[in-house]
Amino acid sequence: MVALQIRDIPDDARDALARRARAKGQSLQAFLREMVLREAAFDYNVALLDAVAAWRRESPASGQDVLDALDAARRDRPGGSA
Repeated sequence: MVALQIRDIPDDARDALARRARAKGQSLQAFLREMVLREAAFDYNVALLDAVAAWRRESPASGQDVLDALDAARRDRPGGSA
């Protein structure tokens, strides 16, 4: 694991973060660690959205095609209706 240090944070920003940490029953250190880990996890979301966007560009199917296929699948299942 690494240690991070952030410099030049205005006092009012630090105080606001400390209040939020206190409200959650956390130390400022624990609160900021959680915030950094949550932000880093968004990287996976961005990669997933990029992959979906690439798939959409390569697919000839339209949104209506997908809806029509879902309706057909629902009709075809036992007791199904659209």
